[in-house]
Amino acid sequence: MNLEGRVLIGNVWKETNQKIEVKNPFNNEIIAECFYGRKSEIEAALKEALKAFKIMRAMPSFKRAEILKRTAEIIAEKKEDFAQLISLEAGKPISAAKAEVDRTVITFSLASEEATRIYGEVLPLDISAASGNRIGIIRRFPLGVIASITPFNFPLNLVAHKVAPALAAGNSVVHKPSSSTPLTSLKLGQAMIEAGMPEGAVNVVPCSGSNADSMVVDERIGMISFTGSPEVGWGIKSRSGRKKVALELGGNAAVVIEPDSDIEAAAERCVAGGYAYSGQVCISLQRIYVHEKIYNQFKNVFVEKVKEIKIGDPALQDTVVGPLITEEEVKRVGDWVLEAADMGGKILAGGTWEGNIYMPTVLEEVPKHARCVKDEIFGPVTVLSHYSDFDEVIDKVNDSVYGLQAGVFTQDIGKALKAFNRIEAGGVVINEVPTFRVDNFPYGGIKNSGFGREGLKYAVEEMTEIKIMVVDNLI
Repeated sequence: MNLEGRVLIGNVWKETNQKIEVKNPFNNEIIAECFYGRKSEIEAALKEALKAFKIMRAMPSFKRAEILKRTAEIIAEKKEDFAQLISLEAGKPISAAKAEVDRTVITFSLASEEATRIYGEVLPLDISAASGNRIGIIRRFPLGVIASITPFNFPLNLVAHKVAPALAAGNSVVHKPSSSTPLTSLKLGQAMIEAGMPEGAVNVVPCSGSNADSMVVDERIGMISFTGSPEVGWGIKSRSGRKKVALELGGNAAVVIEPDSDIEAAAERCVAGGYAYSGQVCISLQRIYVHEKIYNQFKNVFVEKVKEIKIGDPALQDTVVGPLITEEEVKRVGDWVLEAADMGGKILAGGTWEGNIYMPTVLEEVPKHARCVKDEIFGPVTVLSHYSDFDEVIDKVNDSVYGLQAGVFTQDIGKALKAFNRIEAGGVVINEVPTFRVDNFPYGGIKNSGFGREGLKYAVEEMTEIKIMVVDNLI
């Protein structure tokens, strides 16, 4: 495929003196060469974004909404092109890539709506004699330039969840995509230019983390929105100074299967939640806690379904598990599984790999201090455990440094509410796996899973600040 990516600065496509190769993770073929930004390109992009912010903050909300809506329409019109590109550079199965494009259309459409409902309020201040007849007029105002940094696994919709609410709120953006998947972000930039985006409102600069790091300490940046590893994310927060920071740092998602559950349906959803896109999803199901009364029955059904998963070329419509993003990730996942086995864990399915494809793997009887249980594996691996008491299993779910999302299968509303109240996570999903997400709800975690929330309405709140005007009402 003859592709070439240039950096996007001020609505102009620019070349640099450095290129990187973009490879198809399935066969390691080079699909493109992409120009790579230096600190000078980051500085140029920031200057363009600062100029564009003056335009964006003064732009009426209906105009911002029109641009975002038109972006959604263009993405929908080019769905096949976007999906093919995502599948090529991310190794994502084509069916999942198409679903990501559909979600991105929703994300930009929702952002268009949110642009027109950034409400304020009038607050009576006459709560004491000293206040007289004063009132307060409260509004939200954009922060300025948003620095956006995203990983490889959702190269379109994760970018949309940062860029779209930023523009809806009247900010401008400098975006650094993953070096593994820069082409999709650049194609999104082209769509936004076609939609009428002002010059410099969104700048896309593929570059190294060290070059993008200049934005972390730059006082001209209003906010950093980062999705990636905890180590990098918390490092960003520690060095970011006074600017706002939103972090989505992954998880170690757990689900609880109660005896009153539909075992067949729960097992089917757990397969979807644990193995879609080879488990390379922040809320991919990793730990499965099954009540001892139904443990063996669930295990037998679940393992058989895992063995039926379609594996192979992500270009094929029925593929569910394709390649991991790099050979290094395949080796890492393999090392973690072997470690679990050495600690006494049993491999019920998988445990091997071919090329960059790690086979769908199921483990049981793994000690809780194994990395497959305590850390985020980010691969097609789930760990089965049994329990006898509901309070006990909530403690097991909470025995993690992560807290992004969790799931509970039960028909008992009391247990559902107890789970919601006690599970330490940003989201608790009932009768569904924790991999479930809809793009309008508040998405984010606690503990090592992050800081702040995404989801259009909630991201707009993160990307604005409240200001009050006090008025002496003389009437």
